[in-house]
Amino acid sequence: MEKLTIWIEKQLFGFKYIVFAVIVLLTAFLAYNASLVRPSASFEKMIPVQHEYVQNYLNYKQELASLGNSVRVVIENENGDIFNAKFQEQMRTLNDELFFISGVDRSGMKSIWTANVTWAEVTEDGFVGGTVIPSDYDGSQRTLDRLRRNVMLSGQVGYLVGDNFKSAVFILPLMSINPDTGKPLDYNQLSITLEEIRSKYEVNGVKIHITGFAKVVGDLIAGAAEVVIFFLTAIVITFVLLYLYSRCLRSTIVTVTCALVAVIWQLGLLNLMGQGLDPYSMLVPFLVFAIAVSHGVQLISAIGQHMAAGNKSEQAARLGFRALAVPGLIALLSDGLGFITLNVIEIQVIQDLATAASVGVAVILLTNLILLPILMSWTGVSPAGIKYLIAEQSKTPLIVTVFSRFADAKWAKSALIFGVVCLAVGLYQGQSLKIGDLDAGAPELRADSRYNLDNAYVVNNYQASTDIMVLMVETPAEQCSSYHTLNAVNQLQAHIEGIPGVQSTLSVATIAKKAIVGMNEGNPKWQGLSPNQLVLNAAVGRAPAAFMNNTCSMLPLIIYLDDHKANTLETVIADITAYTAANKTQGVNFALAAGNAGIEAATNSVIEKAQYQMLMWVYGVVALLCFLTFRSVKTLICIILPLALTSILGQALMATLGIGVKVATLPVIALGVGIGVDYGIYIYSQLSARLKMGDNLQDAYKYALSSTGKAVAFTGVTLAIGVCTWVLSPIKFQADMGLMLTFMFIWNMLGALCFLPALAWLLKIGGNAQVVASPELAKLEEEKSNAA
Repeated sequence: MEKLTIWIEKQLFGFKYIVFAVIVLLTAFLAYNASLVRPSASFEKMIPVQHEYVQNYLNYKQELASLGNSVRVVIENENGDIFNAKFQEQMRTLNDELFFISGVDRSGMKSIWTANVTWAEVTEDGFVGGTVIPSDYDGSQRTLDRLRRNVMLSGQVGYLVGDNFKSAVFILPLMSINPDTGKPLDYNQLSITLEEIRSKYEVNGVKIHITGFAKVVGDLIAGAAEVVIFFLTAIVITFVLLYLYSRCLRSTIVTVTCALVAVIWQLGLLNLMGQGLDPYSMLVPFLVFAIAVSHGVQLISAIGQHMAAGNKSEQAARLGFRALAVPGLIALLSDGLGFITLNVIEIQVIQDLATAASVGVAVILLTNLILLPILMSWTGVSPAGIKYLIAEQSKTPLIVTVFSRFADAKWAKSALIFGVVCLAVGLYQGQSLKIGDLDAGAPELRADSRYNLDNAYVVNNYQASTDIMVLMVETPAEQCSSYHTLNAVNQLQAHIEGIPGVQSTLSVATIAKKAIVGMNEGNPKWQGLSPNQLVLNAAVGRAPAAFMNNTCSMLPLIIYLDDHKANTLETVIADITAYTAANKTQGVNFALAAGNAGIEAATNSVIEKAQYQMLMWVYGVVALLCFLTFRSVKTLICIILPLALTSILGQALMATLGIGVKVATLPVIALGVGIGVDYGIYIYSQLSARLKMGDNLQDAYKYALSSTGKAVAFTGVTLAIGVCTWVLSPIKFQADMGLMLTFMFIWNMLGALCFLPALAWLLKIGGNAQVVASPELAKLEEEKSNAA
């Protein structure tokens, strides 16, 4: 490996002008492509399309259009009820505007102003009915009174009309492909359009409330501008602290520039691959920047030490490259392969995040191991930086004084005991970690965000919850309305309505029972399903078309839930599954699950299964690379155990803060491992080199601290300070990720500086016979002595 490194070094620096020119041209090309990257999102990418529940939903996607990906727009009259001419005129014009929004499935749109919402009643002459809006509606008091009566007879109070009659709902099913453009639906543009409509109609006591997946995504994308602000803030903080660390403006500019080039390359390559950045992968560019800075600090520190020893800038760059090429390569390979393991989670948005992170790490191999050494060979470290470095080398750094003690018996024992206590606390607290959302509304946004306030309004003023789960009742063709089928559905509904967390249920059986009462002069004694199929056919004929498919082989059973919290979904799914397994009905199959709550349950199921599988892959890949590099099980333990402790404590922190494991949070655990392994590899590579030269553990660790340990401590603290500013973000999931990443940066740093040497002491690493030093390492030691 050493011969290969020297050969690569010769080629790199021998043709550095050509290499640099190629990099500049590539950077210009990829910068142009990076400028074309736009925020993107897709409903299908957010869900586990291979899961049984989602497959069931996709089989009936057209029939369940209004129960899948849809937006609810609520118009509220703060100065009265909805039954006045001026407000109804606003509803009519709003209905027309919403109808013509690009991407709305117009055939499934519902409101009291659409033709598919009707009323019915029983009279002496039988059933009579029509559309809720009278055919001769003209805004007069007479037609307004008829409208009020029609609304009462429609059964839509609490569904399309508020319980207090002060508001009404427009349900907008969305298409996955925009028919006007032929491209995937642009949620950002849709959200902008809805906000323009909100601004237009919110005048003179009228308020608009908007809920739905598309609006959540739109609000997250709208917050992307603030994500950029936090990213720029992190860059400024990193730049200032890096300058204070090195006291060299040249190397500071080179390090930050190379990190930004890595981000530009990543974004440009993603655009060429046809990918954008969805709301959940917007943190990836910062992680790429953080990893690039972490590796860059190691390299400029090494180059500075060689220049302080009297080497010219190019020779120092060569020696720095030679010393850190292998550990840097192994660390970056560990990062990249660790991120690739996220692909085991069969949710496209997470797999896209894995691709984005892996591409970012791949380009860091070029920007940090090729571009940075070339630039440093020209600029070198400034005289002020060298003077500062020599002054620092003449005294024992505080980090060496403090952390070198962890290689001694007393402090090593204390660290190990503390680590065991932390492990016990983490395992205990981590037991309360939940899968899925733990808050009502959209937990990705603040509780006081406009979206969550809108959602709270709908929950408080409508019987029909915004959290819907749908069972698809499958039968042979033309059998969905048979007494045999509807009786089974009716019994299941009665059972479901007794499950905690369920508000109500609705199906064609519900409508049929009401119709039978109507056909019998409204006598409540007839509230039930008639075994007479002719009577039942007449009753089912009153049901809207959306309550069964064209071949009468499927009917939806709609379940309105209190919320979509993890506990609610777990309880409802488990109870329904147990009941249907114990009460099978021949020819009838109850298939879970559609609706936003059903999709959420499927997502939770996939994440619960995949989270430990993902961690096994991440740690397996990292462990294999570390073992192949150092060829020592003891070394493997020293590097991996601190990372594992950080993961366990990270899960405990999530449980404590009430953060569930979901699409937005699951990748952070793997990303934290990928970043943390760098610290351990760099420190152990220097520790191992000194042990091979014959040093004991304590002396070897002091050297490792004075060379790479300072850079590790600086990187951990600097990146933690940069990312902790995210807690101020209006996007709650970004604030949560800021807390999580801050914790992981700090704990991974402490794990490498404290627990790694303590474990090395425990495993008696460095306590055996000494090994003859290699000429190269002896030369490095001589250079350091001369500098001192």
